[in-house]
Amino acid sequence: MGVQGSGKSTIGELLAERLGVPLIDGDSIHSVENKQWMATGHALSDAQRLPWLHEVGERLALGSESGIVVACSALKRSYRDLLREHVPTMITVFARGDFDLIYERITSRRHEYMPPSLLRTQFEDLEELQADEPGVTVDISKSPQEIVETVIATISQRGSVNAD
Repeated sequence: MGVQGSGKSTIGELLAERLGVPLIDGDSIHSVENKQWMATGHALSDAQRLPWLHEVGERLALGSESGIVVACSALKRSYRDLLREHVPTMITVFARGDFDLIYERITSRRHEYMPPSLLRTQFEDLEELQADEPGVTVDISKSPQEIVETVIATISQRGSVNAD
């Protein structure tokens, strides 16, 4: 989880490869309407986001037995709680970074539908991973490989993943 430009897809790809499980990028399952809405510089409302969150949860549930990595913003606690309704054993990796670092990243790339202007609203919506949520917070100023090592080590210590 994290705001745009926090490295969710990159971290997700490396983590999925390391664990030998599939990756689903939540961006790829947004509706055409949602993508068009965001492309015009408008943040999604909770009502617009709800069907997408359920779709993400359903796909997460399909892979929960064998393992799956899903890259998804899940900025609010309520979004993560909804995903946990689909998969109560979900472990969240929060890709945390400061606004300036992320803004620099997103202004040097082109995204299919997320303009940099939406970053501020994402930070306004962001509710960091809370102590009672299973997961780990990682510092995105580190390399993606270092982040994946941190994730694997943390989750392995809790007995939740086999990272052979």
